[in-house]
Amino acid sequence: MQPGPRSPRRRARKRRQPSERHGSEHSHEIPSIILWRPPGCGKTTLAHIIANSSKKKGMRFVTLSATSAKTNDVRDVISQAQNEKRLFKRKTILFIDEIHRFNKSQQDTFLPHVECGTVTLIGATTENPSFQVNAALLSRCRVIVLEKLSVEAMEAILLRAVKSLGVQVLGQGNQHSSSATGSSDESSELPVYVEEKALSTLAYLCDGDARTGLNGLQLAVQARLAAGKTTVLSFTKGCSVDGVLITEEHVKEGLQRSHILYDRAGEEHYNCISALHKSMRGSDENASLYWLARMLEGGEDPLYVARRLVRFASEDIGLADPLALTQAVAAYQGCHFIGMPECEVILAQCVVYFARAPKSIEVYRAYGNVKECLRMHTGPLPPVPLHLRNAPTRLMKDLGYGKGYKYNPMYKEPVEQDYLPEELKGTDFFKERRT
Repeated sequence: MQPGPRSPRRRARKRRQPSERHGSEHSHEIPSIILWRPPGCGKTTLAHIIANSSKKKGMRFVTLSATSAKTNDVRDVISQAQNEKRLFKRKTILFIDEIHRFNKSQQDTFLPHVECGTVTLIGATTENPSFQVNAALLSRCRVIVLEKLSVEAMEAILLRAVKSLGVQVLGQGNQHSSSATGSSDESSELPVYVEEKALSTLAYLCDGDARTGLNGLQLAVQARLAAGKTTVLSFTKGCSVDGVLITEEHVKEGLQRSHILYDRAGEEHYNCISALHKSMRGSDENASLYWLARMLEGGEDPLYVARRLVRFASEDIGLADPLALTQAVAAYQGCHFIGMPECEVILAQCVVYFARAPKSIEVYRAYGNVKECLRMHTGPLPPVPLHLRNAPTRLMKDLGYGKGYKYNPMYKEPVEQDYLPEELKGTDFFKERRT
């Protein structure tokens, strides 16, 4: 039996398949995205790579910085994007640097235009988008989480930088010795060398921040050229030349700041205080001191740490060592009196004390059971028993307030008396509740 002719619909579907497969494999559509992670990890660079690619395909790429742009600037860009799309069928990609600097109402400006495709939004932020970007806008964007650059990646970036500057890298086999200072005119024409160890050290110290690494390298080179000091360099072939040498010490001077990544108002703030809290709870005094130093050396307010220690004293140590609360309050007062940097040792002492102290969450858990009891109660809360009520007036006494109350200090033996409402009689909040 001869197969019948294929239906036109089936033939059309078969013809569309190659183009559909081509579209899925080679689509150049760029979704709206949020680039998130620490400074210097390549967010803006990635946006410029997208910009170069999009311009080749005829798309517009507009850049705004949330630190300086206003709502009117955003509306102007969107208006231009609408005209480009209507008149020339041309798409617009809008890159917003530091998008978390826009408040919620400013971020709402993007919503309808991202939704209808007037603009493709690319936002860069160092803050957690879950907290700093509108939920409605975040749901329309894909979040790409970038990590801090590795040491190997930083070394590759620094090697590329010194190559573009014409600086030569000296390996471990090269030798050098100090010489007299030359004139600035002569030193500016001399070759510049940098120790391989100096680049490795810089790659470690910049903490994955390429911007910090490049700035540190640039400052080190400029400082050595301005100083005009030359060094006699001896190579393995037996020749010696005069040149400007950049050593590990020069690179460290070029950084000119702490390399610790810490944001007092951002996610790292909460990450570090959580790590400190859990390290003390786990009785690890070394880890506790480490996370304390990470916060203080990064610029954290010592009074904030002291307040958290007051909470920890009751939440995690509690009745196992009642003096812990006294230690915490004293630490807070000491920090308030003398401030940083002298108060750092006060906090360190308190942190080590808490790490070594016995732990008990008996009170913390019991109070949590009380709160749960109140939340789960249905109907009106039970009244205070009459014998526990205060009776300052005659009317209250006539109504039975305070009647039958036994004043405990008047009795030598334990007093049998109920203190909970009738509905909760016999309840023990200190018993661990099974879930």
